[in-house]
Amino acid sequence: MVLAGCSALRLGYDRGPLLARWWLDRYVDFDDTQLPVVKDGLGQWFTWHRSTQMPDYAQLLARLREEAVQPTTAEQMCRWGDELRRRAVLATEALLPQAARVVPLLTTAQIDELQARFDKRNAEFRKKVVQPRPDERRRESVKRTVERIEDFYGRLDGAQRQLVAAALEASPFDADAWYAARQAQQREMVDTLRRLQAERADRERVLVALRALHARLTEPPPPDPQSPAQRLLRHNCDFAARLHNSTTAAQRQHLRDKLGGWEGDVRTLVAVRGGV
Repeated sequence: MVLAGCSALRLGYDRGPLLARWWLDRYVDFDDTQLPVVKDGLGQWFTWHRSTQMPDYAQLLARLREEAVQPTTAEQMCRWGDELRRRAVLATEALLPQAARVVPLLTTAQIDELQARFDKRNAEFRKKVVQPRPDERRRESVKRTVERIEDFYGRLDGAQRQLVAAALEASPFDADAWYAARQAQQREMVDTLRRLQAERADRERVLVALRALHARLTEPPPPDPQSPAQRLLRHNCDFAARLHNSTTAAQRQHLRDKLGGWEGDVRTLVAVRGGV
């Protein structure tokens, strides 16, 4: 986690444009004429994000850190979730003008490569998360959830692990439906790219289409309290609150220290505006 005095968060963010370019290249395999456009677009986005969004993240983490040692409610957990989602939507939305520069340059082979990469990742995801046997699926779900929680709070005791298992058992989450929705979103993305390519759309038309796609993919759950998405959201907020309220003073301090470390990293990134 530590290299040359930098935390993984700071080191990763400073190298964000390079790491993001490598990640995208695995999906599309950019050619030599496309790479400079991708590099410039990512560089512009990270400059915007560091100067405008990271100061807000630091303030958010400071608020979270202060609340970490206090009891909470399901309503508060849902409010925090809404805050995080709004920031994620804003960040991805700001990337769309840069993406609109790249999309007209994509070839049919590259869009095919994107679909093939989606198919490969979906097969890996299904093997890891959507196992055919219910008992195996539950066991792996509990294992993954406990590992994620312990990263924030430290080691859970037996009663807390039972709380996790019971909450997951009662969860309205439908892995098969979620997997199908994931595939549908990917198909919509690929179909949009194919349509734009067939139309030979210019940057402005591409941007309009990307914004419409982004709005559909990031649309909040319907307000109907009986909708599957709202039921799952309420369940998760209640579970998160009950788990937090079950934690010891040492576990809450572990969470507070974790958030404080991130806050310090973010403030350092804001103060040092360099990058790799």
